[in-house]
Formats: sequence, C-alpha cells, structure tokens
Amino acid sequence: MSSLVRISNASLVRNLMNHSLRSVRLISSSPKNRDAATLDIPKKAAAPSSAAAASSVGSGRNWVSYGFDRHDEAHDRSVTNASFFFTVTLCLVLGTAYWAYVPDPQLQDWSQREAYLELRRREAAGLEPISKDFIDPAQIVLPSDEELGNTEIVI
Repeated sequence: MSSLVRISNASLVRNLMNHSLRSVRLISSSPKNRDAATLDIPKKAAAPSSAAAASSVGSGRNWVSYGFDRHDEAHDRSVTNASFFFTVTLCLVLGTAYWAYVPDPQLQDWSQREAYLELRRREAAGLEPISKDFIDPAQIVLPSDEELGNTEIVI
C-alpha cells in the first residue's frame, strides 16, 4: 500500500513540475551595464575641503544616524551605545532586581505573620478566632429609632 502511495505521490510531483515548467516565464530584473548611466567626477572636485566636511561624510560609507548626532558618526554611535546601556542595564536589569528584593514597604508580610500568630495563640487558649465582642458594646453609641426613621437596615 505504501509503495502505491509513493508511486502516486511521485507521479503527482512529476506532473506538477512539468506543468509549472511549462507555465513559467523567466524574467531577469537585474540592470544591465549598458542601461546604467555613469558620471565621471574628478577626484579633486569630489574631495572635501575641510575637516568638518570630512567628519560629516564619516568613513565614506552610507551612514544613517541613530538620531543623536547627525554630523559625527563616532559620536552618534557612542551616545547610542551609552543610552542603551543606561536604559537596559541600569533601568531594566538593576531596577527589576531592586524591585524584586526591596523590603516590604506596606508591611503586608509582617501583618499576615502577626495574624497567623494571633490565630494560633487564640486557638491554643480555646478562644474563638474573632470575638463577637471585639469592641466593648458599652462604648458603641447607636442612633435611636427616631433618628433612623425609614432608613433600611441590612444585617
């Protein structure tokens, strides 16, 4: 069965290749030397006349600025590297490490530990976890029925 599948796949591939070769038209898109225009510039006219012009040209390559200095390639590259170093290394890496290891500023861990210790103490003493008289009822001042009026009370 597998040999039949291989034979049918091979013939299918062969048919597809034959069909694609018949329908393909090869087109060359590269420019020909005779089609390109040339311009002869004397070397003395093309040479920069001052040191400032030499630094703006850079090393003679096609240079695209990173946006920090549009005239000096070396300064642009060094400022780019420095800004990425400070942004990535100092802010992201060291900032994340500081944030991960900073002590608990809102004392949430401490309050949770204290709550567990208090629960253990109350269970060992045979008391309820939270007393229904947490605040002394004599200290609570409730409004009278006349002051409440028609206010709905949900308990």
